[in-house]
Amino acid sequence: MQGELKLVSGNANRVLAREISEHLGIRLTDADVGRFPDGEVNVHIKETVRGADVCVIQSTCPPVNDHLMELLLIIDALKRASAERITAVIPYYGYARQDRKHIGRVPISAKLVANMIVAAGADRVLTLDLPAGQIQGFFDIPVDNLRGDPILAEYFRHQNLENTVIVAPDVGAAKRARAVAERLELPLAIVEKSRVSPTEVRALNIIGDVKGKRALLIDDILATGGTVIEATNLLLEFGAREVSAAFIHGVFAGDAVAKLEASPVKRVIVTNTIPVPKSPKIEAISVGMLLAETIKRIHLQESVSEMFPHY
Repeated sequence: MQGELKLVSGNANRVLAREISEHLGIRLTDADVGRFPDGEVNVHIKETVRGADVCVIQSTCPPVNDHLMELLLIIDALKRASAERITAVIPYYGYARQDRKHIGRVPISAKLVANMIVAAGADRVLTLDLPAGQIQGFFDIPVDNLRGDPILAEYFRHQNLENTVIVAPDVGAAKRARAVAERLELPLAIVEKSRVSPTEVRALNIIGDVKGKRALLIDDILATGGTVIEATNLLLEFGAREVSAAFIHGVFAGDAVAKLEASPVKRVIVTNTIPVPKSPKIEAISVGMLLAETIKRIHLQESVSEMFPHY
């Protein structure tokens, strides 16, 4: 048994942190996470954490660098305050998409960030649906990477799925989309893309039957919205009756919300690993209870994989 369980939140997603706190029946530890006049991050843990089992709840979502520095400095402050164990709870892990050198002279950002989190003093990491499972191996500490497909499947299980087909927006998303389709016992289709120039990839074909059906696109991250809009237009061309989309992480970079609202996408469903913008087309799935239960199991040294099997 670890010491007393405590929760510390950065500024990235305080709404989710409060949800986790309420589900666990544990108040958030009093901490100031602000800025010095020159913009540097200023952290002050205002109560004792000596001997405690502390979870730092902080997505590294936009502005990514600010939130990453908050995470690192909170961990450092807790380590120097003699916390017994520090778990970095990172619902959305930024810098995860560069997990290998696909061309020469580029960084492996996911590995560098993992090194920084370990060097700051984290003892373990809890995250949700990493874009590439091998990122777990970048850490020299335990990592619990919770799967996202059961969350999406459970959400849609209670909705009308008559004449619905699950669609992967590209081949890379097929594994996740297939897992959701199998859980819901629905057919699967895949958007086939082709490189039309050295710098441009376009959706050109649909593998599977979507004519007259309600298409549900499944992927891990919605960034600019370009991929989902392009896939939606192609699905409609191939005869889909309507198109909705569901993602684990909704980044909504730039003018993504405005583009989605102006597009033929019927609705977009995301979890609240990142704060969800207000829009008539956007629906949120809360992961607060799931993360709270996982934190509880980690604290009590119980199995996490029994709840959320790993890839």
